[in-house]
Amino acid sequence: MNSLGLALAIIGAACASLFAGIGSAKGVGLVGEAAAGVVSVDPNKFSKVLLLQLLPGTQGLYGLLTAILMLSRIGIIGGSAADLSTAQGLMFLGASLPIAIVGLFSGIAQGRAAAAGIGIVAKKPDHTIKGIIMAAMVETYAILALLVSILLIYNISI
Repeated sequence: MNSLGLALAIIGAACASLFAGIGSAKGVGLVGEAAAGVVSVDPNKFSKVLLLQLLPGTQGLYGLLTAILMLSRIGIIGGSAADLSTAQGLMFLGASLPIAIVGLFSGIAQGRAAAAGIGIVAKKPDHTIKGIIMAAMVETYAILALLVSILLIYNISI
């Protein structure tokens, strides 16, 4: 058994979850800071700012999903670990990179966009959906990265 190949695949799964999670944590935190100011002035706006705060959290979920799919595919979850060559391990590591990298940066960018949307809620609460749409546009790239990672994971021969 080539333990290096398996280790590389596990590192890939960890990277997907770790970096996308960091992006989400940073993004959700940015929005939370802006939202706290609005809610301190008008507590009735809590539900509107909460919607915006939830948006950057999806990248972390995408990273977690990628990690679970990868760990399942290599047999760590629900089976016995596959005997992966170093090349296969590197392929799994590479498959984690789209969601890891895009998740990191898009989570932060989406947090910034959603934090700006908090300003809309503060001044014109009837226009909240505009802020949500602007922040959701960033989501497109995280979804594309998730799709690429999943396609790569399921096209690696074991």
